[in-house]
Amino acid sequence: MSRRILVVLSEYGYWGEELVGPVEVFEARGYRLTYMTPTGKRPQALPPSLDPEYVDPPLGRAVTTRDMARRAAEIDRSSRLDDPLSLADLVPERPYYSSINHLRELETYHRLLAGATTDLVSGFDALVIVGGSGPIVDLANNERLHAVVLAFVAADKPILAECYGVAVLAFARDIDDRESILRGKHVTGHPKEYDYKDGTGFIGVDFNMGPPPYPLEYILRDATAPGGAFHGNVGRETSVIVDHPFVTARSTPDSIPSAELTVEVLENGLRRHGW
Repeated sequence: MSRRILVVLSEYGYWGEELVGPVEVFEARGYRLTYMTPTGKRPQALPPSLDPEYVDPPLGRAVTTRDMARRAAEIDRSSRLDDPLSLADLVPERPYYSSINHLRELETYHRLLAGATTDLVSGFDALVIVGGSGPIVDLANNERLHAVVLAFVAADKPILAECYGVAVLAFARDIDDRESILRGKHVTGHPKEYDYKDGTGFIGVDFNMGPPPYPLEYILRDATAPGGAFHGNVGRETSVIVDHPFVTARSTPDSIPSAELTVEVLENGLRRHGW
């Protein structure tokens, strides 16, 4: 039976290569991919990720080959990204505690949430959160997405998160105990050395901000403690960590190997890699 993968993308820009990896690896295995964005808006690749001449400031070199730029552009311009699922339409939003009829609204929320997350988890074998700078804006602190992540964790189904998409895992917490789901886990992600000092850009806004609004490495170090660890693997070309159910990828060149390792998790029961 063909496996089904739910792929979540930001509406503020994803990095092209970080979608290419899951798409090419999973489709080669006959997996079926379904795309979802926060409000159902069509996602777009960040322009630098389609430009083979773009030099990544921290690395001091171009990070996208001409072939990868072509492959990413083909996916970005294809019809596959038209009409993605809307997270806002599928998953309810927790009511404010100040709402007039809070108790009844909270009961309704829990009822609708249980149905929505059950449907998503039963319909898909794995969750993918694609990286880039966009997730900083509309995925990292998206409570609807947090609920989906928690449901996949509860079902022991794998979650692949790339680059700044890994921030979603750090912030996805049960509202009652608020303990990190990464506590005691080993992960990778964008290290401090690879953060921009200037020019972090997004789709649909008229400015480039300076450095990212938070250092992902510090957040991941705090979230995984005690007992876990952040692995930046600075100076190594790739960095992918598997600590079931999480598969985390540091940056652009990790999209293909992280997708391949997710296949190993799904098909061969891989539970640990890279640490």
